[in-house]
Amino acid sequence: MRVISLVVEGLERAAETGCLTWLFAQDADIICLQDTRCAEHSLKGQRFFPDHYHPYFLDHYDNPLTNGVAIYCKRLPKAIILGLGFDEFDAQGLYIQADFEEISVGSVLVPSGVEGPKAMENKLNFLSRLSGHLEKVRHKRRGYILCGGWELMAHHADAEEAGNSSALPGLSASERGWMLDLYDGGYADAYALADNEPGTYTWWPNGDDAGGVRTDTQIISELLVSSVERGSVYDEQAFSHHAPVVMDYDLNL
Repeated sequence: MRVISLVVEGLERAAETGCLTWLFAQDADIICLQDTRCAEHSLKGQRFFPDHYHPYFLDHYDNPLTNGVAIYCKRLPKAIILGLGFDEFDAQGLYIQADFEEISVGSVLVPSGVEGPKAMENKLNFLSRLSGHLEKVRHKRRGYILCGGWELMAHHADAEEAGNSSALPGLSASERGWMLDLYDGGYADAYALADNEPGTYTWWPNGDDAGGVRTDTQIISELLVSSVERGSVYDEQAFSHHAPVVMDYDLNL
């Protein structure tokens, strides 16, 4: 089973850059997109609704040009979950999940904390709520794959040396601590399990000439750790400031 995740920074812009053409040609079983910045009802045609995928969207309720997540599934899921049950966050278009027989795949966009103390407080509040949810579902006898634009790093090695400081998005002690606690609690970074090569980055927050960071990944529950086969980050084309994360699992939907 192949799962691709990408922060597109605008789905309609992604269609113009050829990003969607590339994505739909990768034979992925599931494609998780974050930061779609569009209203589903405004999307028309095959470039957004290809015949071989079932697409599902969650837009920001008040301003569809902000946030937004989507999930494209080759196989029809048993259920689609919109939001996490967090009243103050679900209207912001941050989480969508596809449920299959024994596996759930979610597309999550963690609120950004880069705009100042209030934004960081909001981000940490979301993460606190999310950790409680993940602790609950960890005890269910099903696998979870959470594909995200996390804006989080567990280790300083996930940032290029040129910008390796706590001022980088996702590298403060609070943010690193949240992710390390998550991994200590039984979840795992699927890409790290599949690849030991240092110096692979997924986001260039200040452009190509600045340092890269690895903040985009697929976080998996303990049941799926042994199913990871291969992982790669596609950086031959720049579709946004983020690169697609491609993971192959020894799983069937």
